[in-house]
Amino acid sequence: MLIHLAAFVVVVAGIMSAKSLLIPFLLAIFLAIICSPPLFWLRQKNVPVALSVFVVVVVVIIIQLGLTTLIGSSLADFSKALPNYQDRLQSIAREGIVWVEGFGIDITDDMIMDQFNPGKLMAIVGGMLNNLLGMMKNTFMILLTFMFIMLEAAGIPAKVQAIAGGGKGALEKYGAISKGVNRYLFLKSLTSLGTGILAAVSLQIIGVDFAVMWGMVALLLNFVPTIGSIIAAVPPVLLALVQLGVGPALATASVYLVINVVIGNLLEPRIMGAGVGLSTLVIFISMAFWGWVLGPIGMLLSVPLTMALKITLAANESTKGLALLLGSNSEAAAVLAALPSDENA
Repeated sequence: MLIHLAAFVVVVAGIMSAKSLLIPFLLAIFLAIICSPPLFWLRQKNVPVALSVFVVVVVVIIIQLGLTTLIGSSLADFSKALPNYQDRLQSIAREGIVWVEGFGIDITDDMIMDQFNPGKLMAIVGGMLNNLLGMMKNTFMILLTFMFIMLEAAGIPAKVQAIAGGGKGALEKYGAISKGVNRYLFLKSLTSLGTGILAAVSLQIIGVDFAVMWGMVALLLNFVPTIGSIIAAVPPVLLALVQLGVGPALATASVYLVINVVIGNLLEPRIMGAGVGLSTLVIFISMAFWGWVLGPIGMLLSVPLTMALKITLAANESTKGLALLLGSNSEAAAVLAALPSDENA
């Protein structure tokens, strides 16, 4: 047990030290998983491999350039206006302190501003968007790796089967991992796109500045489980408060609440069903773990990475128990129901 724990610590330390190399590689892998269906569709239409890969890569580059231009132009304007937003937020916070003190509650201004400085919060948002833009601009390694993965994609199943000595077990395991992760990423991309569009349109109607940029933030952070949608709502709500007042800020908060309830709690569980197959606690822990190991990108990739681990564990008899621990309660109940009645007793 101690040996396994020591090996785990060494592996995690190695991942953290090499994350600058691993992150582009992981992003390229998951980008390739998302783009593999169009590639295989083109191959079924007898389009040559090189031409199929070229078409898919060109489409990805066009989308990436469009997003970079869109976020970059909005971010430049937001950065110019950020000092004014910070000053206005601090003024509103101080006015709130005075209002609370009117009820006889003694609150020191320094205590509140030290614990919660909305101006710093807006600065953090600006820094986060700058980091995102920097990552999107520095995509040469990701696109290059992605291109080579796509060129090799058609031959990967044969290689996996050859490594396993011709057996179909390893091929089935590879297919299960690819299918599970692909299904999750595809459906999550659709729901995230819907979240971003609804957020952008609603903010535009309310009159909040940079509505399209906040829609993009909502789209991207929707991939972060549990807390991503909450984090995405904070900046536009604060901006609505600064720019338009309390009423529009409450309307903005209500819009995000409705979007997250409808899409996150009603729509996603229905269309995904048991596709994720992870317990809520495991999703939260995996988000915290991969975020600690790989940073913000690890939070985005936490569910696909944990899904791949769970599917791999479930494929081996000796580790099926660990896979059940990672799975949902309904999955465990289904296993129990499938057991003979005397084993359930």
